[in-house]
Amino acid sequence: MRGIRFEGVTKSFNDEIIIENINLIIPSGQFFALLGPSGSGKTTLLRLIAGFETPDSGRIYVGDQDITDMPINERRVNTVFQNYALFPHMNVFDNVAYGLKIRGMDRDIIEQRVIKILRTVHLEKQIYKSIHQLSGGQQQRVALARAIINEPDVLLLDEPLAALDLKLREHMLLELIELQSTLKTTFVYVTHDQLEALTVADYMAIMNHEGEIEQVGTPKEIYEFPVSSFVARFVGTTNIIKGILRAVGDGQKIEFEGLGLFEVAVPRDKTWTRENTLVFLSLRPEKIEISKVPMQGFSNMLVGTVASIVYHGRSTQYNVRLKNGTLLHVFEQNEEHFPQEVIDYDDQVYLYWQKENAVLLER
Repeated sequence: MRGIRFEGVTKSFNDEIIIENINLIIPSGQFFALLGPSGSGKTTLLRLIAGFETPDSGRIYVGDQDITDMPINERRVNTVFQNYALFPHMNVFDNVAYGLKIRGMDRDIIEQRVIKILRTVHLEKQIYKSIHQLSGGQQQRVALARAIINEPDVLLLDEPLAALDLKLREHMLLELIELQSTLKTTFVYVTHDQLEALTVADYMAIMNHEGEIEQVGTPKEIYEFPVSSFVARFVGTTNIIKGILRAVGDGQKIEFEGLGLFEVAVPRDKTWTRENTLVFLSLRPEKIEISKVPMQGFSNMLVGTVASIVYHGRSTQYNVRLKNGTLLHVFEQNEEHFPQEVIDYDDQVYLYWQKENAVLLER
């Protein structure tokens, strides 16, 4: 159980820089997610850890061991790929036992370890089945068993659930969390799916289109306190509103064009929050209260007209047009079968939020 450390790592392909001067610490024994859009360099980071690629500059450590130039077969690192890469001519037992057989281990020991690991991933009843007889989720678990049977220090997962349907993907996410909790191995999970990352990760890093790491933290830290508009938009859904900071009395408010002045929480550590500065406000749709009647006790209020409604089952999304043309997204939890207030298309509605529930951003 060892962590991973990148120190000033740069990698390019065909003279195009993919990642540049990356410094990153992945904690030992944690479920760590690398989240970013396609082309952000997250898979490149994974391949550098595995040894499939070598950095142009910088060093990579697993624990205190420099693995930058270490051969792949000497690294205590295993990878689970999106396509599983199972041997189709072997049954479940032989697929999982393959690595142990290559190492020349005794047959009895191999059998004990294979049975034990297949119990861990709930496949003990499929031990002698052909790979072709298994469902997608079962094949995924065979790939996991084969990867972890050698007890690696690090398990790399490169979008391993991308080929599964939604229900099976949700089920496998829970199984991955349980597996990592049992093994205490450092998991590094690459995905462009924000829900997957938020579900499984203890910690996560958000990468942008330029191959830069925008933010590292727990899922809650990143969702509730994004450091940039990119992070706020990429992790979850949010409203980004551009405004100007204005000095009002002893404090500050934000002015939205055509809408007026609004209360804003300005943290002391954000030293860039000077008067007349162009800023951005991230306001999550679920942080907004919507009603057709006036309400009390909120820092801020806007009036708008319902432009469209999207029913999500557990929640309803209202898209509300403000008088300056801005469209705000609002999520309301569907808590009642027959709510007292029914909001429909073209209704005039009041939108409320507390200033502490909006995040002020510099970019």
